[in-house]
Amino acid sequence: MNSKRNIINWCLLIFWMGVIFYMSNQPANISDSQSFKVMSILESLNIDVNGIFGELANFIVRKCAHFLEYMILGFLIMNVVRMYYTIKISSLITLISVFLYACTDEFHQLFVPGREGAFRDVMIDTCGGLTFILFYILFRIIQGKYLKNKSKN
Repeated sequence: MNSKRNIINWCLLIFWMGVIFYMSNQPANISDSQSFKVMSILESLNIDVNGIFGELANFIVRKCAHFLEYMILGFLIMNVVRMYYTIKISSLITLISVFLYACTDEFHQLFVPGREGAFRDVMIDTCGGLTFILFYILFRIIQGKYLKNKSKN
């Protein structure tokens, strides 16, 4: 059972890395149209992104997408790395892996028509992964305290 879970975790991680690569490989005009589709979906949910952020709306949607896709990447890397290491080492490996993948992603975008690689995006991506790691550690601390209190009763 455990080896089956390991294989699934590895496959999900590799799949998600492929999704990120695919999204980064989209030329600027296609990438922009995807951002505008997200904005349309938000508007259909009565969330007026343009009204809130004005001309920055598309920029903010794109950066939130970066953050979220790398937060998911952090989750998937952590799932794989936790099979082999302690939480401290896993957290460090996950953060470094997210950072390095973000660097390669931005480098890749240098070769995509209309796209550019930006260190700012590497930092946004890394913050997405770091946010997941911090939530994970906080969850484990709370879980540990809960289980400790439960065993005392």
